Amino acid sequence: MKRSFVLGVFALSVSAFAFTGCAKKDSSGAAKSSGSGGKKITLKVWESLSGPDEFIKQAGEAYSKIHPNVSIEFINVELGDASGQIALDGPAFVGPDLFAAPHDKLGELVSGGHVMPTVAPDEVASEVLGSCSKALTYDGVMYGYPVSAETYALFYNKALISESEVPSSWEDLAFWTKKFNAANPDKRGFIMDVGNGYYTIIFTTANGNRLFGESGTDTSHTNLNNQTAVKGMTFFQGLREILNVPASDLGTSNADGDFGAGKAAMHITGLWNVKNFRDLGIDFGVAPLPSLPGESTPAASFSGTRAMFVSAYSDHPSEAADFARFLITPEMQQLRFKLTGAMPSINTEVDSPYMKGFLKQLDYAFPMPSIPQMGEFWTAMNNASKNIWDGADVVTELNACNATILGK
Repeated sequence: MKRSFVLGVFALSVSAFAFTGCAKKDSSGAAKSSGSGGKKITLKVWESLSGPDEFIKQAGEAYSKIHPNVSIEFINVELGDASGQIALDGPAFVGPDLFAAPHDKLGELVSGGHVMPTVAPDEVASEVLGSCSKALTYDGVMYGYPVSAETYALFYNKALISESEVPSSWEDLAFWTKKFNAANPDKRGFIMDVGNGYYTIIFTTANGNRLFGESGTDTSHTNLNNQTAVKGMTFFQGLREILNVPASDLGTSNADGDFGAGKAAMHITGLWNVKNFRDLGIDFGVAPLPSLPGESTPAASFSGTRAMFVSAYSDHPSEAADFARFLITPEMQQLRFKLTGAMPSINTEVDSPYMKGFLKQLDYAFPMPSIPQMGEFWTAMNNASKNIWDGADVVTELNACNATILGK
């Protein structure tokens, strides 16, 4: 999964759009526009607010300059709502031509017949990060077009902890935090959302242990209640000693709020928070996750891929696919990074002092499984994590979690 980005200065030129890879080529090799046959059409695109919306609007304007017969209409449907809403709006033919969704919803979308396969999948796979193309492949078929990659890492407030002090192991993190808390009773050495399986999964991943197996498709077991997972979640429960706060008070908003207010030295979150914390005036750095007990490399995190999917109900599937392909050109990926701070899905130049930490963590990340059973994972693992944090028996909770996910 190792990938490198060349860090550089963002440069965007409208004139470059005409030479992007989304243009088709005829037999002579000359570029030509994708066809709407001269008929004016409007592509409806579902996306989220707070950055992705502006990206779709600006990318749509740029695309329409090349393809004047195609206009892009942004419609706000948040990322987490899209898979459920397409199941209702698609069959009623009131849905989008293109919509954004996280890759872990892929199994649900494919089994429901809601999305179309990627056009020219080998070409797209060769252009994007390997982790992204792998994440969008289901039963050997690629679906969608990845517009960003993501994982999370360890943020640290430079006013509270120096770069040389940032722990490389969870044991060191606990030791440092205990000392910091004693000396700074009004602050916290470490904070995280302890009731979110997106983050707590890391404590189950020692010795290469992976949710639903190495391929993420083995539904005979979850690997969430085996010996490795029990040991890791027992260690997780022990962190309550350095963060003695109930799980109900350690949600994402509270954790983000404390770090953003300068009240926490370290926090686990993702690239999506970089702009927020910078705007709040926090001088911070990003490091890979600490290693788990007995390990020497960063703990394995989930990696995610945000993709644009062509709706199976679209009246304009070829144009929708072409616009989606346009969104993964270097110019558009640079624009998206500028507007959202999200990690590009391709190797391209971006100017960010934080990217190095995320890229190193991405080397140790694994794609969230995209099988339908992931729909049960979130609630089950979230509940188990909260209960374990608050003192429940680890084995009992993980066994219940496993049974719920597998429907046993």
